[in-house]
Amino acid sequence: MIAFVSGPVAALAPTTAVVEVGGVGMAVQCTPNTLARLRVGEQARLATSLVVREDSLTLYGFADDDERQVFELLQTASGVGPRLAQAMLGVHSPDALRLAVSTGDEKALTAVPGIGKKGAQKLLLELKDKLGQPLGSSGLVGRQGAVAAGPAPWTEQVTAALVGLGYPSRDAEEAVAAVTPQAEAALAETGSAPVPQLLRAALQTLGRAR
Repeated sequence: MIAFVSGPVAALAPTTAVVEVGGVGMAVQCTPNTLARLRVGEQARLATSLVVREDSLTLYGFADDDERQVFELLQTASGVGPRLAQAMLGVHSPDALRLAVSTGDEKALTAVPGIGKKGAQKLLLELKDKLGQPLGSSGLVGRQGAVAAGPAPWTEQVTAALVGLGYPSRDAEEAVAAVTPQAEAALAETGSAPVPQLLRAALQTLGRAR
């Protein structure tokens, strides 16, 4: 197992970071929150989990070991693969997920794309004794009782991700403004702003502007 990768960031994409390790570029699948912390040319250290399939090897990267552990624990639930587990961490921090499961917060889980009401109920039952209690205070406050998506507002997360991808700050801020109605609609409906979808929408806005 590859426990972590460490080296300069060679490239960034909406879902992937390429980290140079010993002269080899390692493509690592990351959430927007993790990508937002990276900059091309700067050193990075990502905890990783290698997912082996018959026709592929995929390396998933995380900000720390705790996030990787939660990623792997989520996959012990039936119907949860690496992509859905990563989507859950893209919407909620590890502690926010622990809080959601420990309190039976069905609404917090349905805020994740791909999880419906029945799926959320099933996950709450299967994960209740696996994730444990929140380790700290992050993600404890939610809108209308829902779990917060993480320490930073969605606007900061999307802006930082766009800047990390090489867009000027002004362009990033304009793209964020363009997708704000979409974010507000999601907040009103689910209590959570889906950062991965908002980042993709912002990138589409920037593509049309060019």
